[in-house]
Amino acid sequence: MPVPDTVLEKVPHLPESPGVYLWRDREGTVLYVGKAKRLRSRVRSYVTGDHAESIKTRALMQAVGALETIVVPTEAHALILEANLIKEYKPKYNIALRDDKSYPYIKVTVAEPFPRVWVTRHLVDDGSRYFGPYTDVGAMRRALNVVKRIFTVRSCNFDMPNQMPERPCLDYFIKRCKAPCILAQTQGEYRAMIDEVLVFLDGRTQEVVRRVRERMELAAESLDFERAAELRDALNHLERMEEPSVVMTVEGGDRDVLGYARDGNDAVVALMRIRGGRLLAREHQFLENIEEETDAAVLEAYLAAKYLPLEDRSNELLVPFDPDDRELVEASLERTSIVAPQRGPRRELVDLATQNARHLLEELRLTGDEADERAGDPIYELQRQLGLQKVPRSLVCFDISHAQGTDTVASCVWFQNGRPYRAEYRKFKVKTVAGIDDFASMNEVVTRYFTRRIEDEKPLPDLVLIDGGKGQLNAAHAALETLGLGAMPLISLAKREEEIFIFGRSEPLKLPRRSPALRVLQQARDEAHRFAITFQRKRRAARTITSELLRIPGVGDSKRRQLLAAFGSLQGVRDASVESIAALPGFGQKTAERVLQSLRDTNPTAPAPVPVESVVEAAVPDTFTELPLP
Repeated sequence: MPVPDTVLEKVPHLPESPGVYLWRDREGTVLYVGKAKRLRSRVRSYVTGDHAESIKTRALMQAVGALETIVVPTEAHALILEANLIKEYKPKYNIALRDDKSYPYIKVTVAEPFPRVWVTRHLVDDGSRYFGPYTDVGAMRRALNVVKRIFTVRSCNFDMPNQMPERPCLDYFIKRCKAPCILAQTQGEYRAMIDEVLVFLDGRTQEVVRRVRERMELAAESLDFERAAELRDALNHLERMEEPSVVMTVEGGDRDVLGYARDGNDAVVALMRIRGGRLLAREHQFLENIEEETDAAVLEAYLAAKYLPLEDRSNELLVPFDPDDRELVEASLERTSIVAPQRGPRRELVDLATQNARHLLEELRLTGDEADERAGDPIYELQRQLGLQKVPRSLVCFDISHAQGTDTVASCVWFQNGRPYRAEYRKFKVKTVAGIDDFASMNEVVTRYFTRRIEDEKPLPDLVLIDGGKGQLNAAHAALETLGLGAMPLISLAKREEEIFIFGRSEPLKLPRRSPALRVLQQARDEAHRFAITFQRKRRAARTITSELLRIPGVGDSKRRQLLAAFGSLQGVRDASVESIAALPGFGQKTAERVLQSLRDTNPTAPAPVPVESVVEAAVPDTFTELPLP
């Protein structure tokens, strides 16, 4: 369906200034929200392009019924407005950030005059502070118990100070609460205690310890020994416990670290916070509807929609790679700088966050029955090195083998999550190629393999590996292109320098010799070579045996099978005696002699068979020589 004229008439009159555009359908529903540095140029690209390479954009433009634009002063304003509009309208064609409801949070109602602390699984924008999600519920319960034991937070549900009971509850008498409900504790004292609760839940336990110790010493100096004893017990408990969700200790400073993992149309971002030298795993985000979006665009969408609204951002954000419009995003974050480290301790932190993201993505796949087992780090490393959007869980490797142009065969081995999956091994006799032509052989085999899988409606591999160089790679791609599979990830691995040729790239990729990703490719290549050469040798041996036996006059298929069944091999027939061959059904003395004579003619170096009588006569002489006794 063409774009309506009302939309086309608007485009030439749009300003070349920053802004946000909203595509709506004919009923007025928002389909897509986007930001633009120059509105007119960006919107024109939608209505003038054919979008042959983007199925999603083509489907969007077919459903468009109206256009709405909003002009803003700067790109930074456009980024923020885009994120807010996406939250409000949840457009069908935008990247979807799906909140995870399966893990609990600790909620502190800081907007109330007398805040409360409890566990929730729902995030509500009511001014409260949330801590989590806690993947370890036990750690969350321990943290909550410490809050209730040390900080005496109220557990009642009164709307204070509008609702005030006449007398305190049992918590006051067992010293679990100081009864702010009857003003035994002032609002200022209670708020100061809540501030310490927030510091503790944020992972800065040492700061809380320092404050408690100062109050304990002050109480002792004032001769308030009962209060000092209470603070001493609280201090001992704080010093013995570990902070919830602590992963490891790192170099000092406060920073946030992002890890990213993607598999096709699903992605996960893991945000890890470092506060006071402590690395804390705090939250993660699943992202959906990212078809045809680059990783940089997905990361930008997360930063704009989830990270930008956070109040407690650090001064430094470590990311695995730069997002789209990095300068714009960084300007929107104001005091937070974005760093994409390549090596050193900071890169190790990014790798740790990335491992957590991969772990969460694998859990999503396993839960959704989309995978049978986890993909290891080498598989994700292979994805990163090759620049693939989908994790190459399944990989097939092709190899060609021949004996100086004869008995040309091919093999296809299947690796699942980096390990051989022998049920999917296949071997081929090359039928249409004569002589030595590895390129044509590769084209034939790849065509036959994928044609059969398509006809049988079997799943296709995530990555195709060819044993060879650019020539074999181009031949395989031509075969895939003919079958409509030209977009399938395709690479080749050359033996001499272990160079990886990626179709569409002019320069080969060279990985370090100890790279886990390279080892996966080498194992698949070596296994395909072993499987191909084994099959080729069997074919050559079978052809040699068959041709030599069938050249013997009077020996047909039936007698050939009898000879091989009785003596096991061609050499076994050569070593047999005339009598043993003659004893076979359908053979006689003359036929047996003719068989052995023919085999001796084809192999002159083989010794002539010796009749049994000669062996007996040689072993038993006619006369004996008398030997002297000792």
